[in-house]
Parts: sequence; structure tokens; C-alpha cells
Amino acid sequence: MNRPRVQLVVTGDDFGYCPRRDQGIVEAFLAGALTGVSLLVNGASADTAAQLARRHRIPAGLHANLSEGRPVNPNLGSEASLIGPGGFFLGKMGFRKALAEGRVEMPQVREELLAQFSRFQDLLGHAPAHVDGHQHVHVLPGVRQVFAEVLREHGVRYTRVPVEPGLRSCEWLEPQLRTFALAVEEDARAAKEAFQELGLRWPDAYIGLSTMGKDMSVSRIEAAIDQAVESVLGPEDILQGSRAITLELMTHPGYPSVSPTSGCGEGPDAFSQSWERLHELQTLLDPALHNSYQQRSIKLCAFEDL
Repeated sequence: MNRPRVQLVVTGDDFGYCPRRDQGIVEAFLAGALTGVSLLVNGASADTAAQLARRHRIPAGLHANLSEGRPVNPNLGSEASLIGPGGFFLGKMGFRKALAEGRVEMPQVREELLAQFSRFQDLLGHAPAHVDGHQHVHVLPGVRQVFAEVLREHGVRYTRVPVEPGLRSCEWLEPQLRTFALAVEEDARAAKEAFQELGLRWPDAYIGLSTMGKDMSVSRIEAAIDQAVESVLGPEDILQGSRAITLELMTHPGYPSVSPTSGCGEGPDAFSQSWERLHELQTLLDPALHNSYQQRSIKLCAFEDL
């Protein structure tokens, strides 16, 4: 039986978060385990991360951030709807709460996204190859429309739609993470229409919510890929291997962050300081995973290759 041909984009998120994160991401890219990165332009090491991307010719996209650290737009003062105490964004859940209560002003979202695009251009000298959202803010109600409009204005074709086949059956996810992941997926499904209307594209399927940190393993990546393929292709296509599909695997590899030279202005979070980032790096570098790619006719590529 022929296996379906799979093009797999493996993205390292949070590039620019800290030097130790960036070190791991670059090692993974040079080893052929990652095919691109998403850059946090308000991250503590955004400048040096951009230098690394240029030096090693790492395909880079923008990790649009509306929830962690300080804004890039200097005009967003303490009274802005996106800003909380200390001049920082409202946080992953704080931003979602403010949005649900109607307290987020979309013109301010637009201006911050534009500022981050400009900052990316200044750092790397070109437009991003793709744009996704830090903590998946780009698929949230209201934000999704503004996000898609800004991408279209900048000629960016590719984004991320975090709808993961089989996510509901991933019993190993801790309850809080599972609740968040399913909410992200619901928002992502609703975002598809706005993205399509404005001409955005994304891979045929996405994986990564079920394989973050300690939940990542070679076998779980394999299973997630199999489920993704089955969700896109019919039985006849799988049997004949007659159609190629595209997938994105979201990852967060790196070495544990060390305070205070990390994060986006507030220091590193607990996940970033834990062993889980290193676990992801080690899993992605595991020869067994790369042998599996080869056996399954999976070709790694960047967004710009799609």
C-alpha cells in the first residue's frame, strides 16, 4: 500500500523569548527538526533572535502577541483597553475575559498588530512568511477579523488554524489544559470563515495542542499525524496514496528560561522555566522520530515551500 504524501511544517514558537529558548530552537533547526520559527517581537531576546534567523537563514513568521508582556506600539498607554497594571498586557486569560466583556477596543488591536508587523520588518528586513498568534489570540472573536485584515494588507498568505483532529480523545491532557485547548479549537473553527473571506490559507491540518511539553512523545506525534491524515483524506485516497496533504506541527522547544532575562518584560512563566521545553527539544531531535518521518513518506518543509 502506498502511503499518502505529507508535507509537514514544524514551527518553533516563541523565538525571541529568551537566549536559552533561542539556543534550543536554533539547534533544532540546524539538526533538521524544525522548519521555521514564529518570532515574538516584544520578547526579551527579539533582536538577537532576528540576528540568528538571518545568520542561519531560518524561515521566520510573526508570533502576534496581545496577551503577554509590554506592547510594541508606544501610543498604547496605561489607559488603553489592552493594558493592565504596570503597563503590561492583560495575560492569556485576562485578555480573553476583557474581550468577552466587551472591554477590548479593536482599533487598538489593529494598531498594535501594525506596530508588531513594522517591528518584524525592522528586525528581519522582510515581511513574515506566516503569522500566528501567541496563546492563540488570533482566532478570538473580534480579533480574528482585524487580524485577517492586517495580514491581507501586508500580503501574508499563511496563518495557523489550531483545530486538531482527535483532540477530544486525548485523555492524558490535564483538565485545565484540556479545557483551554478545546476552547481554542472552538474559536479556531469559527475563525475559518473570516480567514477564508480575506484569502488566508493554512495547512490541511494542525497538530500541537495535544503534544505540548511533557505530553510530547514520538508515539504521540505519530498518532497525531495519522489522525490528521485520516481527517483530511478519504479511505480511497489513503489506500492509493494519490493525494499530498499539508500539516503543521506547533512546538515549543528550548532550554529552560532563567529569570529575569526572559519573557516579554515580566520575566519567564513557569512553563518556560520547567524541564518541559527541554523535553520537547529532545523529542524533536530523537532519531526515531526522523526515521518515522522517512517511513511514512513525510517531507519536512517551511510555509514558504507550500
